Amino acid sequence: MKLLTLNCHSWQEDQQLEKIKILAETIKDNQYDVIALQEVSQHKLSPLVDRHIRRGNYGLVLIEELKKLGVKDFQFTWDFSHIGYDVYEEGLAILTRHEIKEEYSFFITKSHDQNYWKTRKIAGAKILYQNRHISFYSCHLGWWHDEEEPFKHQAESLLAQVQSNDAFFLLGDFNSSAFSRDEGYDYMISHGLYDTYELADEKDSGVTVKGKIAGWDENKQDLRIDLILSNKLFQPKYSKVIFNGLNKPVISDHYGVEVEVEI
Repeated sequence: MKLLTLNCHSWQEDQQLEKIKILAETIKDNQYDVIALQEVSQHKLSPLVDRHIRRGNYGLVLIEELKKLGVKDFQFTWDFSHIGYDVYEEGLAILTRHEIKEEYSFFITKSHDQNYWKTRKIAGAKILYQNRHISFYSCHLGWWHDEEEPFKHQAESLLAQVQSNDAFFLLGDFNSSAFSRDEGYDYMISHGLYDTYELADEKDSGVTVKGKIAGWDENKQDLRIDLILSNKLFQPKYSKVIFNGLNKPVISDHYGVEVEVEI
């Protein structure tokens, strides 16, 4: 099974449509089974086209681009977390080539006010893969030291709502560097989750952020904050960073992570 996670920074990128085309071409070439996307935005004034999804939703535009490339087998689930950049409903998405059996969406912050930019939700989907139910959650958490909406509360809320006898994967932007001790990353691992990067037979540096980006305005370090975690001890063949200028062009302020896992 091949997985991809990417914080898209959608509709904040120069040459955004060209970057969506690069992402679509990569999805076609690499044939991912499940893709988790964060910062998947739509303009709050655009007309609705399907339930709560509006015209110009980044995920919807990506699906249309895939169809132009002859890739028509992806299903798509999305929900919005909060208003970002004043005019965008910023959300999370799961895309998959497999039938979605169940969709998930839930808050993990104290605040449920979607006009407040620190409000966080999780979007997910359960699929049937090789006669086994597996759930996937697209995650975008806050920061460890945030006093209003601390990472620890969000992580506790997340883990309380995903606990299951089924296998699950948490994919996304955790805003807590795996290189920092006794903070968010260590907290997640101490609660029984496995990092597919650490388990992978082949891996690179794992770095997904270099320098200053939104939310890390003072950052001068390399960060590994985009992760793929699981509650089961699967054996990944590889974990590698993508869209970093070395492995595909840069298409966001975050790099992506792809993993191939033996299920």
